Amino acid sequence: MSTPAEEHVTTSNSLNNAGLAPASAVSGAASTSANGAPDADRAVASRIRTFDNAQLRKDFDVQSAFLYLEDFLAPEVTAQLIAAARALLPEVNRNYLPGHKQGGSVSRHTIDRLAPFIAQLYRSKELIGWLEHLTGDKLQLSPADDPHAYALYYYTKPGDHIGWHYDTSYYDGRRYTLLLGVIDESSCRLDYELHTRNPDKADVPGSVQIPPGGLVFFDGDKLRHRITPALDNEMRVSLTFEYVTDPNMRPWRRVISNLKDAIAYFGFRQVFSQFARRNAKGEGV
Repeated sequence: MSTPAEEHVTTSNSLNNAGLAPASAVSGAASTSANGAPDADRAVASRIRTFDNAQLRKDFDVQSAFLYLEDFLAPEVTAQLIAAARALLPEVNRNYLPGHKQGGSVSRHTIDRLAPFIAQLYRSKELIGWLEHLTGDKLQLSPADDPHAYALYYYTKPGDHIGWHYDTSYYDGRRYTLLLGVIDESSCRLDYELHTRNPDKADVPGSVQIPPGGLVFFDGDKLRHRITPALDNEMRVSLTFEYVTDPNMRPWRRVISNLKDAIAYFGFRQVFSQFARRNAKGEGV
C-alpha cells in the first residue's frame, strides 16, 4: 500500500510507463498564432498524446476525482501564462477574510480584456476532450458572467493563503476545477485530503508544491484542500479553469455565489458591473 506522497508521485510518473515518447520530444511541434502566442489546441495535443491516458483515468477514479501532474503544459504555453500573470499584477484585487483567506485575484472579465490567450486555452477542444476522458462526464464552459470561469490567484505578501475548503458548486450539476501552476517562487503548498465525502474509504492526506506548468484536476465538491501561507519575499500565482456539467443555477444560489465572489475574490465592481452592462442591453441575468 502506497503512502499519500507515493500516491500522487506514482500518478505523475505513470505518463510514460507504456514506452511513449517523452513530452519534450513533441512539445516543439506546437505552432504559434499570428500574434506570437502558441496555438492552444496544438500545444495541448502535443502533450496529451504522450500520456498513458487509460492509466490516468484509473488514477483519477481511484483518488476520488483527483489528479496531479507535475509537468503538463508545453513550455511555450507556460511562458505565455507567466508573462500574462506578471503583466496583470496592476489589476490584482486583494482581499482579506480573517481566519480564512488573504491574497489577490484577477477575474475572467479582466483576463478577457488583457490576456485573451488564457481564454483560448480555457476553450481548447483538445483540453476539454481530455478532461472529459478523465471524468466520463460531458463538460461545458462556465457561463459568461461567472468570474471564476478562469481566474488568476496571487500570493505575493507574507501570510497570503487560503484555509481548508471545498470548491463548492452552486450550479445544478458538478463543477470541476483545473488548477495550473504559473509562477512558484514560494514555499506555498497545496495540502489536500482525498475521500472525505466517501464514508467507505479512509481519508488520505497529501501535499504538493505545484511547479509552473503543473496541473491539479479535481471535483470541487469532493476535494478538501488549502494553500499554506506565503513567507517574506515570495510569489505564487496559479490559474484555475472551471468546467460544469450543467450551467444552470437557481436564483438564490446565484445571489450567494455573486456575494461570495465580490467579497472574497474580485470586488463588487468586477462581479456586478457585468450584470449592469447586460441589463443595460436588455439581456437576461
